[in-house]
Parts: sequence; C-alpha cells; structure tokens
Amino acid sequence: MRSFKVRLALVGLSLVALVAAVPVAASANAMPSGERMHGNVSVEPAYNDADGSIIYIQTPNHLAPLGPTNVIQNVNAHAVAPLFLIVYPKPIATFNCAGVPGNCPDHAGPIAGIAVSLQPSVYGTDANLIPGHDHLLAGQHAGDFNIAWRVYVELFTSPAAVTHITTLTALNAAKSAGAIQEVDTGIVFLCSIVSQSAYLAGTPVA
Repeated sequence: MRSFKVRLALVGLSLVALVAAVPVAASANAMPSGERMHGNVSVEPAYNDADGSIIYIQTPNHLAPLGPTNVIQNVNAHAVAPLFLIVYPKPIATFNCAGVPGNCPDHAGPIAGIAVSLQPSVYGTDANLIPGHDHLLAGQHAGDFNIAWRVYVELFTSPAAVTHITTLTALNAAKSAGAIQEVDTGIVFLCSIVSQSAYLAGTPVA
C-alpha cells in the first residue's frame, strides 16, 4: 500500500517513535503474507469482507494519497469504500502483513505505532513487538466496493476480545460489543483488485 505510505507514516509517527525490527519473509506455499513488487506497483493480500476469502490489492508505488485534507474536494463520498486494517497483539494467524517493519515495511510501523499509543494495555508499549495486521475490504462486484478506499485502523480494546476477524459481519459484531476501537485515519487512496497469479509473480519485499 505504498500509495498512502507518506501520510500514514505521519499519522503513526505523531503518536510514537519507531525503531527497526527483524523482517518476516512471505511464503507462497502457505497463507499469503506480505507485499510483492511488480516494477512500479505493489500487490498484497487482503480478506474479502463478505466471506473471508483471500483477495489481492494492487497500488502504484508513487500514487499520492487523496486525503485527509482533500478528501471532500477530490473524491465523491459516495465513491469511497472503507478499508479496515485490523491490528493483532498476538500471533493467532498468518497475517496479511507480518512483523514490524516485516513484510509490509512501508506501512506496518506507523500502524503498530497507533496500536501501542492508543491501546497499550492490549498491545504493550513496544511497536516492534506487534506480530501483524490484516486488510479487510469488499471484493469486486460485492459489498461496498470502489477503487477509492478510506483507511480505518481497528484496535482490540482488551486481551480477552482478541479473535481473528476475517469478515465485515464479525468486525461489526466486535464493534457493537465494544471489543474494537476504530480509528479513522482520514486517508483515502486508490487501488485495484488483482489475481492471485499477479501476486505470486511479484517479488517479495522481505
């Protein structure tokens, strides 16, 4: 998701200072994890929020984010769909992005920084120890799908509430129960959904 790298970094770094950690390699033979590069674009896995299946999103490296300051001016609100980044405090699954900076080094650090800043009783105080996060969005031709996405960071509010969330139904239920704190980053960026073969043909970043 290099398209919102700069603005997300500003959001995260305003909350906590981060240092480097050991990268985590992606594996094509297991659940997909981590960014893969095709020239000027990156591709990474996500969960289809309708059914929990794996989909893949592609973003140009140098495409500037559209928000938060110019969301209203440049993007029709009806043409923007939510993209949820669910941050986990313990390794309960193979995450779409693992480690800090890990295998999604352009955005994992700032996201982890938000988690430890806002929910230290759940995530601790060291952003480098966050094991990973998942991406959750609507698949093509289903649900709230668009090419412009607004980024929300989802944080668990207690250790007991932590469970692997792979659908919008489960996320909404967790929010209703008070198990999730949602952080609207104000970031809007463009991406498209591509095939698994496009992902596997890319070069892993770590």
